[in-house]
Amino acid sequence: MSDFASFIEKQMNSFFGDAHFDDFIHKELVPLSHIKEKHSSWILEVDLPLVDKKNIEITLLDEHLTVKAKLTKIYCISRGSSVTEFDYFKKTIKLPSGINTKQISAIFKNGILRITMPRLANGKKISIE
Repeated sequence: MSDFASFIEKQMNSFFGDAHFDDFIHKELVPLSHIKEKHSSWILEVDLPLVDKKNIEITLLDEHLTVKAKLTKIYCISRGSSVTEFDYFKKTIKLPSGINTKQISAIFKNGILRITMPRLANGKKISIE
C-alpha cells in the first residue's frame, strides 16, 4: 500500500472507525449472516451469492472463525466518479463459548453456507442403581 493510501486509511479509521472502510480498502464485501442457538449447537448461516463451493475457505484460528469466498464475477459499487471493485466476501466471527471445535461442519447449498458448531458435552450422566 502506498504512503498516501496508508495515510488516507488511518484518517478514515480515526474518524469513522476501522470497520466502516475496511471492506473498501481490502476489496472485500461483508456478507449477510445469521447465528442462532440450538439445544446442542450453534448454527451460522452466511449468504454467499455469486460464489462456487470450491472458492470458499473456512479457517479457525484461536477463538475466531473466518469465511472467505471468491466471487465468480467482480462486483462494482459506484460513488460519484469513483468505482470500487470487490472480488471477495469475508466474514469473521468470535466463536461462542463451549464449542467443540473438532466437530465443526459446513454445508453449502443454493448460495447459503451453513456452519454447525456443536457444543461441548456439559456434565456427565449419572446412572441410578
